[in-house]
Amino acid sequence: MSAPESALDLVPVLPVVVIDDLATAVPIARALVDGGLPAIELTLRTPAALDAIRLIAAEVPEIALGAGTIVTPSQASAAVAAGAGFLVSPGCTPALLAAMQDTGVPFLPGTSTVSEVMSVLEAGVTEMKFFPAEAAGGAPYLRAVSGPLPQARFCPTGGVTPASAPGYLALPNVGCVGGSWLTPADAVAAGDWERISKLAAEAAALR
Repeated sequence: MSAPESALDLVPVLPVVVIDDLATAVPIARALVDGGLPAIELTLRTPAALDAIRLIAAEVPEIALGAGTIVTPSQASAAVAAGAGFLVSPGCTPALLAAMQDTGVPFLPGTSTVSEVMSVLEAGVTEMKFFPAEAAGGAPYLRAVSGPLPQARFCPTGGVTPASAPGYLALPNVGCVGGSWLTPADAVAAGDWERISKLAAEAAALR
């Protein structure tokens, strides 16, 4: 799949995935697609991450493939070179924001305060990640932010659960939520791709 126009409008729940074992990358991606969530944010938290992006890009082209935990400018360019079609960062600095803009793909810079949101808006970017969502104030915080800054749209990530996701998704300034519950470690270890597809189907139905 080519780079999307927006990373916020792909799916109601964006699966946030950590790949430790490269052999699980393609089965996880296929299970998410089979469950109705054709998007993935693969975090750059493990040595296998960039290779996993390359594999998924080659073997599951129908998925919108993003790279998360982008914390340095070099990671932004490396992720796109590996095949990522969008980028997500937990926070944002001027150098990182510029590097993500330079890649030419959609990106969600991380924000958690009103000042950070305003800084990103000043750079001409209206779509961003809200992290860590629950710890930073949750849905009530985003509801309050929507008053003075209605042009900002978010993907809340961090502590979001199947129970709390609908409350976020009901907000006018939330495009999607990030969810790490879709690929439980025990299901991945057991190769229980059917369970992951079921979780994906439940998440896809939240909107």
